Amino acid sequence: MGSVKNSSSTSRKARIEEMRRAQQSRERRNRILAITASVVVVAGLAVGGVVLVQSQSDANDKNDTASDSKASGHFVTGQDGVKTWKGTLTQNHVTKAVNYPMEPPVGGDHSQAWMNCNGDVYTKAINNVNAVHSLEHGAVWVTYNSKAAKADIDALAAKVKKTPYTLMSPVDGQKDPIMLSAWGKQRTVTGASDPNVDAFFSEFVQGKQTPEPGAPCTNGLPQ
Repeated sequence: MGSVKNSSSTSRKARIEEMRRAQQSRERRNRILAITASVVVVAGLAVGGVVLVQSQSDANDKNDTASDSKASGHFVTGQDGVKTWKGTLTQNHVTKAVNYPMEPPVGGDHSQAWMNCNGDVYTKAINNVNAVHSLEHGAVWVTYNSKAAKADIDALAAKVKKTPYTLMSPVDGQKDPIMLSAWGKQRTVTGASDPNVDAFFSEFVQGKQTPEPGAPCTNGLPQ
């Protein structure tokens, strides 16, 4: 009997030991799986973060890169000397600089913010994308370069200040000393006393060419 009991006890201890080893083995396996899963998750987050940062960087690069305007066509000069853009002048709002096919531009994609154009005179260059939005609202933009006479600049500034839906600023890259622009319209004038100044203002300040007549020329950008 004694030997039977000893045998039974030994067998039970062996089973218990086997079960303990099996349990320890499962615990080790579970720890390894947990560690592996954690490593995979962390690696995935790291890769995802890199991809997200890179995507944001690419998006910012695209926004910071100047794009060509969707404006296509050419100017046709009328008998009155006014040049009319024949072609497409798109009106999309963009967040980047635009390379316009004319200088100063007379239309095309532009910033969501317009320049104040309620008789505003700017003594420094302004952004084309903001000025084009002002033209969309029906403003006339008076521009001049370094070849313009100071007397003409002063006289035109005084006229602009008295005329709602106009603005004035220097544009060094333009071809002629003094130019007038509206949406899709442009002409050169010889000076402040040129009668074509009044004629251009009369026809194109909030004229028929205006894409958004009545839109504001205030509450925009001051410079």
